[in-house]
Amino acid sequence: MRRRGRRGHTGLMDEGAADVDNRPGWARRLRAERLGRGWSQADAVRALRAHADRPLPEPSSLMRNWKRWEAGGTEPDSFHKALIAQTFGTVTGAFFPRPHRNDDNTGVLGTAGMDTHELLARLRASDVSPATLEAVRLTADRLCCAYQYMPSARLLAESRAWLQRITGLLDRRLTLSQHQEVLTLAGWVALLTGCVEYDIGQRGRAEATRRAALSLGQESGNADIVGWAYEMRAWYALTQGDLRGAITAAECGENAASGRDVAVQLAAQRAKASARLGDRRQVEQALEQGRSLLERQPHPDNLDNHFVVDPAKFDYYAMDGYRVVGDDRRAGLYADEVIRASSGADGAARHPMRLAEARLTLGVLAARGGDLDSAVAHGLDALGGDRRSLPSLLLVSHELTGLIQGRYAGAAQATTFLAAVDGARAEVVANARG
Repeated sequence: MRRRGRRGHTGLMDEGAADVDNRPGWARRLRAERLGRGWSQADAVRALRAHADRPLPEPSSLMRNWKRWEAGGTEPDSFHKALIAQTFGTVTGAFFPRPHRNDDNTGVLGTAGMDTHELLARLRASDVSPATLEAVRLTADRLCCAYQYMPSARLLAESRAWLQRITGLLDRRLTLSQHQEVLTLAGWVALLTGCVEYDIGQRGRAEATRRAALSLGQESGNADIVGWAYEMRAWYALTQGDLRGAITAAECGENAASGRDVAVQLAAQRAKASARLGDRRQVEQALEQGRSLLERQPHPDNLDNHFVVDPAKFDYYAMDGYRVVGDDRRAGLYADEVIRASSGADGAARHPMRLAEARLTLGVLAARGGDLDSAVAHGLDALGGDRRSLPSLLLVSHELTGLIQGRYAGAAQATTFLAAVDGARAEVVANARG
């Protein structure tokens, strides 16, 4: 007798879902991706063959493998993992994520062999030793890792203080290589500072800091910093409604940092802008370009650093594009994956800003489907987080606001959500004046 499935975030009925929680995440996703496209298992096997660049086993053998994979009893080998990810338009690292390294973020200098007091004393010395530069390098890296969880005001104060200390080293006696290293470290911290400034709505300061980071990247010859400076310009333009400007900035960054992992995020910004221009073909081309490049990159050593492209972030990019162009099934599937990948085993948010946008996506899908209560609940969850990027949240919440105003005007729940959005806008205005 056929068992009845249960309905998830995407609204898809998952056959055999009674045992879904006992399967690995990749097995659950394998079934969800297939069902999201309306494919039978035979369709999925045919799709694998269409994407393969070498002969595959006989259809009956491949079908047996597929059934084992969906059941979670057998994990695909590396070749089939990459093929599955390609077939479903994502990257291997997102579909089959590696265990997350759970670093201790309690102190910025925990592995540097010295405390902050000692480092500051060394920074006041006339000469800069290799050990001091290594400690500064670790500090810059830890600051970039703190972007995901540290409250904006505290992170902004720390990043500005360290940017001043690092740039102060340029007046010391440095070798040529040390000078280049200091420029590079200052560039990374300037990028971080500009991100946090923009998160809280300080547009003017953020743009000035971004320009400084671009100059530091150019002077140090660091193409990654240059690429991220253009990525920030694309992000600024996108959230301010300058869609053509976002595409132009992304293209400039891709030219400057071709083949580097930042080019993946630059392609994602092009996809987001193209989606809002209503050009689905350009959305899918940009996503495929980013997917192909990310698949070729080595797996990052540190997924927590804000300026490292986490393979799991590809689902986050795709979620935005497909939500905007109205592909609710795929947007919902990707939102589910973003939520799963962004939540730790203890339920704590590892990537609170990604989680917020995923919840807004689910809110948009609920509103489109006529479920105002769920739409408002998701929207309020997204806006109520402690660590927020206000411009990005307002960009995505604008879609939910439009749906609620157009379809549910006057409802008490709608009024509550719209008031929360107005509060976020007021916060941006207040920060811009500060």
